[in-house]
Amino acid sequence: MIADHLFFAGINVLLAWSVYVVLMTGSLSFAQGMFMAVGCYSAAVLTVNFGWSLLPATLVASVFASLVAALVGWPALRLRGVYLILVTIGITFCGRVLLDNLEYVGGVSGFGGMSGATHITVLVAVIVVGAILFWLSRSPLQRIFDAVREDDRVASSLGINVPVVKLIGFSSGAFIAATAGSLFGHYMSFVRPESFDILLSVYVVLYVILGGVNNMWGALVGATVMTLLPEYFRVLADWRPTVFGLTILLMLLFRPQGLLAFRMLTSRWKPATRKTVSTGES
Repeated sequence: MIADHLFFAGINVLLAWSVYVVLMTGSLSFAQGMFMAVGCYSAAVLTVNFGWSLLPATLVASVFASLVAALVGWPALRLRGVYLILVTIGITFCGRVLLDNLEYVGGVSGFGGMSGATHITVLVAVIVVGAILFWLSRSPLQRIFDAVREDDRVASSLGINVPVVKLIGFSSGAFIAATAGSLFGHYMSFVRPESFDILLSVYVVLYVILGGVNNMWGALVGATVMTLLPEYFRVLADWRPTVFGLTILLMLLFRPQGLLAFRMLTSRWKPATRKTVSTGES
C-alpha cells in the first residue's frame, strides 16, 4: 500500500514538473492529461502488441508525444492568456474523444496487458527529470526562458525567437507527461480514456500553484503533499475535491506565490573580482 502511494506521488511529481516547464516560458497548459494519455497508450501498444521492453517504449512514446505537442503547439502558442488556456482545454477534450472512438486501443472499453513499472522505476524517472531540471536552472537556456516569461516583446527585440522558445517548453512538458503516462499504464496494467480527463490536468496545474511556480521544488512539494496527505487522512480522501479547492483558495488569498515562493538561481554565483590599481604621486 505504501509503495502504491509513493508510486502515484512520483507520477504526480512528474506531471507537475511537466506543467512547470511550460510555465517557465510564460505559458499555461491544461493539456498535460492528453499528453499523458498519448504516452500511456503509445508505450502500451509497443510493449503489448509489438513486444518492446518498457524503457525503449517509454522513450519512443515520449518523443512521439513531443512531436504531437509541437504540431498542435505551433499555432496554439501564438495565442495569449485565456485564449491559450481554452485551446489546451480543447486539446484535452479532443484527445479524450479520439481515445473513446479508437478501437485499436480498446475505445471506451480500455486497453490492458501492460506490466513492468514499479515504484523504483518511477523513483528513477523522478531523479533523472529532477537532475535535468536542476541543470536547466543553471544553464543559459533558463535565462532565455526567464526573458520570454517576463516580457516576450522585449525578449523578441533582443533577438530571441519567442515562438520557438515557447514551443521547446511546451514539447518538453509533453515529453515529461508522456513519460509519466507510460509508467502509470505499465503499473496499473489496464487503463481507460476516462483516466485522462480534464480534471487530471486541472489537478496537476493546482499542484504547481500550491507548491510555487518560481522553482522546481514547489511543484515537487505541491504534488507530494496533495497526493499523500489525503491517503493518510481518510476524511480528506472522502472530501478530496472540496479540501483541495479550499486549500488553493486560501493559498491564493494569503500566499499567492505558493508554499515555496523563492526563485531558483539561474547562474552560478561568482565572487566579484577587484583589480588593484597602483597610484603614484609626482
